[in-house]
Amino acid sequence: MADFGVETWLMHGSLLGWWWNQKAADLGAKILPWDSDVDVQVTEASMHILASYYNMTMHHYETLRFPQGRTYMLEINPHYVKRGIEDRLNVIDGRWIDTETGMFIDITTVRRNETAEAEGIEGALMCKDEHHYLEKEIFPLRQSLFEDSHVLVPYAYVRILQEEYGNKALTNTKFQRLVSFYPIILVLPS
Repeated sequence: MADFGVETWLMHGSLLGWWWNQKAADLGAKILPWDSDVDVQVTEASMHILASYYNMTMHHYETLRFPQGRTYMLEINPHYVKRGIEDRLNVIDGRWIDTETGMFIDITTVRRNETAEAEGIEGALMCKDEHHYLEKEIFPLRQSLFEDSHVLVPYAYVRILQEEYGNKALTNTKFQRLVSFYPIILVLPS
């Protein structure tokens, strides 16, 4: 989305996958095998740009991994303008959809948290999925690599991951009945 002047960064499960990718980089770690999508975040101003100029547009990208390229459709949810958390069916503000496979990248918008600001919390941000941040936890963004691609990640990524997933998510190699010793995944018997 940098081509559109839109800054985007990894969040949620993809940020956790990035964390483990960094920990096991020498072993060829990739996206968490149980994660079914990629999650990124943008600012409210960036979401307005995407909605105003790029909604329902098709984009073809060629990469080292896909030299023939892939075509993606950018779809912005018309409810992206609703800032509250009441509408649980519309917490995803946009999606990049692979037109060949149907796989997608979820885009959520981080917004000023006016309620928290009214209570005196400076730099309070939120998403419609009820995640709350401070501006200094996200910005300035850090440059990194994920899946052999240049990405941005939040400044205080450890704190954000601990808040969303708990401390064990950064140390425990087991998830439900899966044990991950990158790059091998074992399924434990019931």
